[in-house]
Amino acid sequence: MKKQDRRAVIVGAGPGGLAAAVLLAKSGVKVTVVEKRGQVGGRTSTIERDGFKFDTGPTFFLYPQVLKEIFAAAGYDLDREVPMTRLDPQYRLVFGAGGELLATPNVERMEQAIAAISPEDARRFHQFLNHNRNKLAKFLPFLQSPFESWRDLAKPDMLKLLPLLAPWKSLDGDLQTHFQDERIRLGFSFQSKYLGMSPFRCPSLFSILSFLEYEHGVFHPTGGCGSVTRAMARIAEELGVEFLLDEPVERVMVERGKAVGVKTANHTLSADAVVVNADFAGAMRRMVPNSARRKWTDERLAKKKYSCSTFMMYLGIDGRYDDVSHHTIYLEKNYKQNLRDIEELHELSAEPSFYVQNASVTDPTLAPAGQSTLYVLLPVTHESDKVDWARETPRFRELAIRQMEKIGITGLEGRIRTEKILTPSGWAADFDLYKGATFSMAHSLDQMLHLRPHNRFEDIDQMYLVGGGTHPGSGLPVIFESARITSRLLLEDLEIEPQWEPQSNPMRGISLVGAAS
Repeated sequence: MKKQDRRAVIVGAGPGGLAAAVLLAKSGVKVTVVEKRGQVGGRTSTIERDGFKFDTGPTFFLYPQVLKEIFAAAGYDLDREVPMTRLDPQYRLVFGAGGELLATPNVERMEQAIAAISPEDARRFHQFLNHNRNKLAKFLPFLQSPFESWRDLAKPDMLKLLPLLAPWKSLDGDLQTHFQDERIRLGFSFQSKYLGMSPFRCPSLFSILSFLEYEHGVFHPTGGCGSVTRAMARIAEELGVEFLLDEPVERVMVERGKAVGVKTANHTLSADAVVVNADFAGAMRRMVPNSARRKWTDERLAKKKYSCSTFMMYLGIDGRYDDVSHHTIYLEKNYKQNLRDIEELHELSAEPSFYVQNASVTDPTLAPAGQSTLYVLLPVTHESDKVDWARETPRFRELAIRQMEKIGITGLEGRIRTEKILTPSGWAADFDLYKGATFSMAHSLDQMLHLRPHNRFEDIDQMYLVGGGTHPGSGLPVIFESARITSRLLLEDLEIEPQWEPQSNPMRGISLVGAAS
C-alpha cells in the first residue's frame, strides 16, 4: 500500500479530533471522522434554542497560539477564520468573604485592583508573573512531548525542573509564596476548576493557568467557542476529511492486538490507525472489550479518580444585565466546604459557588434583538449515589437563581424565554462522560504525564488518543497540543513525514513531539 493511501478513522469530532484530522489530512492521510452527535464540536459546540446560542462547555479561548499554528500549518489564518475579542476586564471575581477583583491584563491596573484588597500582595504581583513565565518556558518542552514511561520523567532535564515545579506543593501552597490574602490566592487558583480540581489538591504546576490569562489574554470568539470547532471542521473538509455525523461507534475492531477500524450500525470502516477523541473511560468501556485491554481494564478505570461535574443552566432572557461582566465568578465564603462537598462528601452544597457568562454584553450575535444569553455553571460532584438528580434538579435550579442575586442578577425568573438544564446525569447520558465527570480523570500527580493514558495507546497497537483524557490533559490549548503529539506519533508509525512541521527547526520533531499548554 502506498503511503498516501493510508487511512485513519477518528472517533469523535471534539476539538482534539478535529485538530488531529486537519494535521493528518495535511500530511496525506485519508481521514474519516465518526461522530455520534448531529454536529461537530463535542463539548465545544453550540446549543441553539429559539434564536439563542450558547456554548455547551468552554466559554472562552485561552492561549490561541497553538491553534494559530495548526491553522497556519493547514494554510489558514485563525484571526481571519474566527474573529476574537480580547477581554478587558477578563472577568470579575466576587468573594463571599468580602471584596471583589476586576481582573485585567493591564499590570498597573491589576496591581491597583489587588491593592484594594491586600496592598502587600499587590507588590508581589510582578514576582508571580516572573516566576510563572520562567516555569512555563522551562516546562513547555515537556508539555509538548509524549510521556510513555517513567523513563521520560527521569530524564536529566526533567529532574532539574523539580525545584521549580515543586510537585510536593499544592497550587494554593505554591501561591502562598506570593500572596498572603486567601482571597487573592483564590483569584489566582480558581482556574484549577478548568481541570475539575480543588486548588488545595491540584499540583502546583498549574499556577501557569492564571499566568497564561494575564500574559496571553482571555478571548471571546464571535459566535462563541462553537464557532472555532465549526471552522476547524470546515477546514478539515476542504483538506479532504470525510465526516459521518449521527453515527455512534459501536466498537473498535481489534485483531491480534491491533486496531484495524471501527464498526457502527451502518458502516464497517477499515483503517491503518484509529484515533479515539472521546471521554477515555466511557469510550473504553463502550467500544473496546475488557478482554482486549491489558492495563486499562474496567476494574482499573473504576478505581481511578475523576474530576468534578457541573450543573448547567442555559438561559435566553428578555433584555440584558449590562452591569454584569462578560465573565463573573462568585466564590462563597465557605469555598473550602464547597470543595469538600464536591470531592469528598459527594453531596450538594447549601450555598454553592458559581460562574456566569453574560456574553451578550460583548457579542450581540448570540441572541435576538433586545434579548441576551446567560450561561450558568455550578461545580458539583460527579455522579454519586448520594445525589438523585431527577429529584434534586428543581430545588437546585431555584437555589442557583437565588445565588445569582449576589452578583446583581435580580428579577431573573420572569425574564426567562428559553431554558436548558444539564446535570451530571445529563453529561453522562448525552456525552458518554464516565460518572458525568466533565473534565475526565482528575489531574492529580498519580494521574499525570506517563501515568495518564498514553497518546499512543499502550493496550492496543495502531490505536491513539487525543483529548483531555490523555497527556497533557484538559483545557482547549492543551487538547490541541495533544492532537499535535498524537498526530506526530501516528505519522511516525506509518512512516509518513509530517507536512506541517516548521522546516527551519529540524529538532522539533525529535524533542517536541507535540505542542503546548
